[in-house]
Amino acid sequence: MSDNKRYKINIDGQEYTIAGPGSKEHVLAAQQLVNDQIDHLKEVNPELDSLQRANLVAFNAVADQISKQQEINQMQDKESE
Repeated sequence: MSDNKRYKINIDGQEYTIAGPGSKEHVLAAQQLVNDQIDHLKEVNPELDSLQRANLVAFNAVADQISKQQEINQMQDKESE
């Protein structure tokens, strides 16, 4: 049996239904962070369309994830020395 829950969220004016094991608080925090990043992109570069903004937010999320993983790897390397 799946532990996934379904949530309705709104990203950049579009409604989505997502499913996952996360809590409602986690999902709402993620929704807020994405919308904040989209709003920031609208301010600094208003000529971007919604697809371009979405792609940049996705790219930034992956780049941040890579950076965090590198930090974790460095900390683990130091601990194993």
